[in-house]
Amino acid sequence: MAKNKKERARRSTASVATQRMLIGGLPQEEKEDLQQSPMQMVAKSFFKDKIAVTGMVCFLFIFICCIVLPFFFPIDKYYQDVTQANVAPGFSMLSVPKALQGNAEMLSVGSTFSVGIDKEGNVYEWGTFPTAKLKNIPSSSETGKLTQISAGLDHVLAVNEKGQVFTWGNDRMGLASVPMELRTGGEKIKQILAGYQISLALTEDGTMYNWGSDYLLNIMYPEGVQGNIEKFAAATNIVMVLTKDGKVVPLTNKSSAYTTIPEEIQGKVVDLALTDESAAALTEDGKVYTWGNNIKNTLTVPEEIQGQVASIAGGRYHFSVILKDGSIVSWGDDTHGQASAPNLGSDKAVQLDAGYYATYAITEKGTVKAWGLKGYLMGTDAFGRDVFRRLLIGGRMTMTVGAIAVIISTVIGITIGGISGYKGGKIDNLLMRLAEVVSSIPFLPFCIILSSILGNSITELQRIMLIMCILGLLSWPGIARLVRGSVLAEREQEFVTAAKALGVKEFGIIFRHILPNIITVIIVNATLDFATCMLTESSLSFIGFGVSEPNATWGNMLTGAQNGQVIENYWWRWVFPALVLGICTISINCIGDGLREAIDPKSKER
Repeated sequence: MAKNKKERARRSTASVATQRMLIGGLPQEEKEDLQQSPMQMVAKSFFKDKIAVTGMVCFLFIFICCIVLPFFFPIDKYYQDVTQANVAPGFSMLSVPKALQGNAEMLSVGSTFSVGIDKEGNVYEWGTFPTAKLKNIPSSSETGKLTQISAGLDHVLAVNEKGQVFTWGNDRMGLASVPMELRTGGEKIKQILAGYQISLALTEDGTMYNWGSDYLLNIMYPEGVQGNIEKFAAATNIVMVLTKDGKVVPLTNKSSAYTTIPEEIQGKVVDLALTDESAAALTEDGKVYTWGNNIKNTLTVPEEIQGQVASIAGGRYHFSVILKDGSIVSWGDDTHGQASAPNLGSDKAVQLDAGYYATYAITEKGTVKAWGLKGYLMGTDAFGRDVFRRLLIGGRMTMTVGAIAVIISTVIGITIGGISGYKGGKIDNLLMRLAEVVSSIPFLPFCIILSSILGNSITELQRIMLIMCILGLLSWPGIARLVRGSVLAEREQEFVTAAKALGVKEFGIIFRHILPNIITVIIVNATLDFATCMLTESSLSFIGFGVSEPNATWGNMLTGAQNGQVIENYWWRWVFPALVLGICTISINCIGDGLREAIDPKSKER
């Protein structure tokens, strides 16, 4: 017995030694392969494929951006602002020309552009121009020396030292029809304003002129107001004036939040400003009073500035003030930093202009300070919504729908394919006929008919869930056939016979023993199906039967680009969504192909 043990030990040692000698004669790469597990070999082969690795990096980058960045770039899906519609990509809105630094006489904020004049009366424009006509600035020989300037939605108003009024930019709705009294000069112009589809001018004798569209603004002058106006302020839907005796008067006969003026301030007001939802008045004791709708906290005046305010200006949803010590304070909407007033240090502000989403201040030293909306990384769409932010939210939605649909189809496919392949016979025949029936259902027509039937009877969340379920329930036959074929090959292996002999139940054999051996094939197929589901969801949303507005997906972002004008003039509205969707789906397909070749090296030969 002892001799037999020694003989077996000797043979084992000789066998190990022989194996070591054989392995020692192999190349280093083959030695490493023999020492690696199958998963390590697959990973090594995958990472050698540069195309697959590049695809994985691109997809992970897009995926992480769509998941993480929305927390830093939040979006209100119901937000719309026509003043910011179709703005081209760029960050030039606050790029004040260097020639104005130290030499600025007056600055004015428009919708997406700004204008200014220097002390010699020269005109400067910068930003993103909503119309090319804004670049048609009258020559100095035509205008003479300009003393005042104002930027509006898409036009500019200016006055020279003779009191002549000039306008350029969009000339629709009578914006170019300057009253004859103001064209010829002679009147001393105290204040001008290029508003939303309207122009206003106030003379030194307290008379106000208005021209342009009266669709949104139907101005009515109460008795005794004309000839008694000290200053005016305008929003998109109202004009209010400050009379010479310190009273605030709305130029309308309709009641609104603007017309609920606090009685205690009448006769004491020295300055007036409006936003699109509220009004603010500065009284002679340096206090600010607000009224209207408290949108974006515009009615919440900082308590510490009360009694110290020297002048006030209003943007679209924010107020800015100059204090008596020359410092600046802003409050209200700070989405674009327009309420984040800079610290001037020892310098003092002497002039302030707030409009739309930005503010300019001119200091005693002539320095121009600007804060607020600088521009949009990827421009805006027809509703003024930030394309970049919607791209992030849309990507998260598209990927979520695709991922959940793939999970549903994969679970169903594995279950049906595993049972069909293992059981065989009538069960196999029945399940495969079911798969053929599901495969024969035309997906897009089915979804269109279902969407038409349901219509508005379901909520948007229910619609999204329905799309995910339909995608999953109609996409499983392909993976079911793949799993069935793999199970048919594996069920005759020795480990399956051993499991049967040990009394393991059939479901245990299928899902605990056979499935782990074919899981890599399933992963490859699921990866490729993910890209297909993303494209299908985008196609449905594109034709209007998927996720609908105001929820964003890459598909419905492309819906608005279905006409030649958008394709030609607003390229950013379709280029960025199409580019990201294309890169994402191609990257996923590259990952799937790389995994397939890593798992089955013979596929390269085929």
